[in-house]
Amino acid sequence: MSNDNQLSWFRFAPTLFVLMWATGFIGAKYGLPHAGPLSFLSVRYAIVIAILLMVAFLARAPWPRSPTAFMHALFSGFLLHGVYLGGVFLAISLGMSAGISALIVGLQPLLTSVLSGPLLGERITRRHWLGVMLGLIGMSLVLWPKISGSGHGVGSMSLAALAAAFFALFGMTLGTIYQKAFAVKLDLRTGGVLQNIGALVPTGVAAYLLEGFDIKWTWEFVGALSWLVLVLSIGAISLLMLIIRHGEVSKVSTLFYLVPPVTVVMAFFLFGERISMTQAAGIALAVFAVGMTRKSANTGAIK
Repeated sequence: MSNDNQLSWFRFAPTLFVLMWATGFIGAKYGLPHAGPLSFLSVRYAIVIAILLMVAFLARAPWPRSPTAFMHALFSGFLLHGVYLGGVFLAISLGMSAGISALIVGLQPLLTSVLSGPLLGERITRRHWLGVMLGLIGMSLVLWPKISGSGHGVGSMSLAALAAAFFALFGMTLGTIYQKAFAVKLDLRTGGVLQNIGALVPTGVAAYLLEGFDIKWTWEFVGALSWLVLVLSIGAISLLMLIIRHGEVSKVSTLFYLVPPVTVVMAFFLFGERISMTQAAGIALAVFAVGMTRKSANTGAIK
């Protein structure tokens, strides 16, 4: 693939990823009334494993050649799928709105930027740090009316729901860094199988012990499950792995600032959640911050 084609793909892929990733919070909101969060995720992981196994077999995709590579794949999947998604689904099941859960997890780029320097040795430019801080301010403007209770349609947030959301935040941050450091060369098909196994084993055990695999197979649940499997677990996750492979973690992760605003907009149209002027200003600032950081990243991200 030529460098021009790589640059063209890299400009388009982040936008598609943001749109796909944002729908994950909406899908969880639709499906969780019909299943326990861990049970929901266990079924999702199992279906993804079956699909990717078939694809890997037909394509004769390569498997990791060493036990160490296998373990890296399993552990990165535990963080990126098990911890992150487990925290998000648990938070939403405890009453947190899709928008708020997305906003909390949207702090991930700040943590990643702070940690990727000492852990991966990546150089963080001043322009990038400015983009990170502006994005954080923008996301705070979106989040604050909901936390303070001054926004529209705000429900109560329990301490357990907040803890689950921040658990997801740390899982995604550490998973992104771990993926870049130890599992970036994984084949997307066989690597996806191993990563989902790494998430399924602990999640499935917890679902059995805590929920007894409580699932009501309604059409709404089946629709939400199908969307999350095909669009999120296969489409968006594969796209994320490609984006991580072609860019520095600290710069690529800034894309996650766009996910919460997009989720809030989707929630407005689907659930009738109103957006205040303060939140609109925060969305605009976050979009500007991501655009500024992406501009500085395009010259050196493709490798």
